Amino acid sequence: MNRYAIEQKFKSVAAFLVILILLPYIVSVFVNGADVRKEGGEDFYVKVKVSDAEEADGVTEVRWTDYIAGILAEEIPEDCGLEAMKAQAVLIRTQIYRLLEGSEDKILTETYLSREEMEEKWGAKDYRKYYEKYIRAVEETDDMAVLYNDAYAWTPFHQSSAGMTRSAAEVMGSKEYPYIAVRECPLDKEADGEIQTFTFSFGEIQSLCRDFLVAEEDGEKAAQGYTFEDLEIVSCDSAGYVSEMRIGNTVCTGDQFRDALSLPSSAFSLSEDGENGVKITTTGQGHGMGMSIWTADQMAKEGRTCQEILAFFFEGTEVRNDIQETEFF
Repeated sequence: MNRYAIEQKFKSVAAFLVILILLPYIVSVFVNGADVRKEGGEDFYVKVKVSDAEEADGVTEVRWTDYIAGILAEEIPEDCGLEAMKAQAVLIRTQIYRLLEGSEDKILTETYLSREEMEEKWGAKDYRKYYEKYIRAVEETDDMAVLYNDAYAWTPFHQSSAGMTRSAAEVMGSKEYPYIAVRECPLDKEADGEIQTFTFSFGEIQSLCRDFLVAEEDGEKAAQGYTFEDLEIVSCDSAGYVSEMRIGNTVCTGDQFRDALSLPSSAFSLSEDGENGVKITTTGQGHGMGMSIWTADQMAKEGRTCQEILAFFFEGTEVRNDIQETEFF
């Protein structure tokens, strides 16, 4: 074999080895797109508990970035401003870190949208555009989390407030979360579905609230039935949410009443609806603590950054960007 033939054979073998080494990445890019996230040269996966997983234990493996983006896609609309999306991504990541600190199996349980579910939701035409937007929000906040006194902060959020967010100290009677305080959010008054009205019969209210009605309510009052006079808002917190609600002889929290009736908010008012029912008008969507997604989006559209949004809703906390995800898994 002459020298030229030997050189050509050597080049062919070298080219084959290069292809062999790169083949897993080429296949991954072909299947998942060029935005596959790498961690230490390897795809970074996490274990997620899902009800329809093929594995017997109901646990599947999902890329970390896809997992955060999938949760984000469930919680914040695709037309939200990027900086609001980024703020939400930081809150999600912080919540996961906070949970993982006390977890032994490191199995995540938060529901999320898979790529297939995203494509079904948006259609083949818009899927890629929206998917890449969520991925960008996750990747641009990579390693970022919210801390308070060097510990991962509790970072609740809701769709829109009743005009002001709530104080955790008032709602929970605890001083553990001083950074979750009242914040004025007047723009929430313009949120989609901000004000809603529901009608219930007195019998429906009695049935739905049965789990926390005092024992005497199941006796004489159960037989007699309620009237509008048996329902009373006793007190509200400084953000306008119902703190205490009276049902007959039972005093419950506004959140208990909201959950029992599946109301969107515990900021509500009551009015009589004929002889047999009550009309309940709610303001806001969600528990009202922490970040209002609607106001965060308006702030993003006004040019505020992710860090500025988080500082507004969680004053006194620190946004760190040096957290390594792999230390949790």
